Amino acid sequence: MTGVMSLRGWAATAAGVVLAVAATACAATSAFSYSAQDAQLDTATSPEADAVTQIVTAAHLADWGRRRGEPGPLIMAARMVAEVPLRPADAEAAPLVSWEGLLTEAERMAPDSQAIRDATARVRNRSRGVRSSPFGQGPIFQVREIKARETYVFELEARGGVLRVAAIGDGDSNIDLSVRDAGGALVCQDGRGDHYPVCTVVRTQPGKLRIDIVNRGQVWTKVQILSN
Repeated sequence: MTGVMSLRGWAATAAGVVLAVAATACAATSAFSYSAQDAQLDTATSPEADAVTQIVTAAHLADWGRRRGEPGPLIMAARMVAEVPLRPADAEAAPLVSWEGLLTEAERMAPDSQAIRDATARVRNRSRGVRSSPFGQGPIFQVREIKARETYVFELEARGGVLRVAAIGDGDSNIDLSVRDAGGALVCQDGRGDHYPVCTVVRTQPGKLRIDIVNRGQVWTKVQILSN
């Protein structure tokens, strides 16, 4: 491939860069933990903290690719950013690091490479399951109150590929979750009697889906709704 490292080649090299950046992050965390122990602070990591580390690592990886004129690392960085559920940004405060921006930048670096176009298309197809919903464009990150024995229903427009929807209750009630297609057929259901059901749906084509979130309890509950 003229002027562009093979995808397998840059993936192996970029993986080494990710490990190096991660090692640096771990060293910094370790250094902090000693001072935190002196102050008797809890230094246990959280999913939110891990997500921040992942985005920072992706930014380092993208910079590494830019310095070498290689689009591959930017595509890998885009995949890393796309894994982290983020709230939609305001129009005036667009994120400096976004998976869409990284993919566009990678394509501009190798405009004649079909392999790069194919790679960016794969990331776009699987990076976000929700195209739009009553909550707006893109992934869902909302909190709703659901009364006892009530069902909260909404529709969304899903992309082709993998769609994952979760409903995390506050613990007062058991929550059920189901996904139905445009014709009303049940395509996924999680009713295991807990308060954090998850449904994963793989679709070959985009289309409408209906989401039902059921409060099985005797009291109202607060539910956080998430999707990719």
